[in-house]
Amino acid sequence: MNSLKKVGVLGIGSYVPESILNNHDLEKMVDTSDEWIKSRTGIEERRIAGTNESTSDLAYIAAKNALEDAKVDASELDLIIVATMTPDYFTPATAAIIQHRLGAKNCAAFDLSSACSGQVYSMVVASNFVATGAYKKVLVIGAETLSKVIDWTDRNTCILFGDGASAFVLGEVEEGYGIKSFDLGADGGGEYALLVPGGGSRKPASEETLVDKEHFLKMNGKEVFKFAVTVLPETMTRSLELASLTTKDIAMVVPHQANYRIVSAAAKKLELPEDKFYMNLNKYGNTSGASIGLALTEAYEKGLVKKGDNLVLVGFGAGLSYASLVLTWSK
Repeated sequence: MNSLKKVGVLGIGSYVPESILNNHDLEKMVDTSDEWIKSRTGIEERRIAGTNESTSDLAYIAAKNALEDAKVDASELDLIIVATMTPDYFTPATAAIIQHRLGAKNCAAFDLSSACSGQVYSMVVASNFVATGAYKKVLVIGAETLSKVIDWTDRNTCILFGDGASAFVLGEVEEGYGIKSFDLGADGGGEYALLVPGGGSRKPASEETLVDKEHFLKMNGKEVFKFAVTVLPETMTRSLELASLTTKDIAMVVPHQANYRIVSAAAKKLELPEDKFYMNLNKYGNTSGASIGLALTEAYEKGLVKKGDNLVLVGFGAGLSYASLVLTWSK
């Protein structure tokens, strides 16, 4: 184990579309209200990709920003992983599209599908490539255009989700810094709690799936909430134990930005003040695989993250899946 390299974040970046859809706009579209949405979720507005903007378009700009922050040229990349549940196509991988656009000719590329947990899953996968010495620099992107799979007449889902992208450049860092531990898991029994039922091999696209709106995201909010409030503190606790740290050692928790009430409940269970959890949910809504990176980029750019800070990144969502890691900031 001592021969493994220490892996951390060399650069970070994000991007969100320009178009803003606020709660008052939604009041004109479905039976809801600004007060109802804010009180139950904490969301005030979200960004929406343009008609001609795809997931790779958002991801490409976030990637460029992360590479610039890392002072790394695309030609130096060994691998690109894109965490997304809204790829440009079933195939080819969105990561391959971005590889071409970046001019990263020397690297491998693949997508990872784990929805809201995907970016942490991808960071763990990437870190193992670097830790073993197989690769030196890996670009991890979380990107979503969830507006493309939302039924804007379904008030259970359309109030929650937004579009965006965030990226990390991972590489070797000095001793004492980087990813210290992780915890990944899933409960496949929650398959139907959050899914897009149509379009895959289970229910191929047909006139019937179109009529039944099965190509849109469906969610059982109560089941997802119950899962999240339980698993968030549990996976965080396991990651901290593996890193030989406690909640007292944490400078900041960067959770998946799904619902303010989930974070509030988890904070109580962990006996942590809520201000330890960095939130920007109010501005972007739930951006699934992009959300943790969007929040961390914002905190970093505000100067709220300092070298040596112990951070916990934690995601949960469709699968049902969960993922957490402990990271000592090295920038």
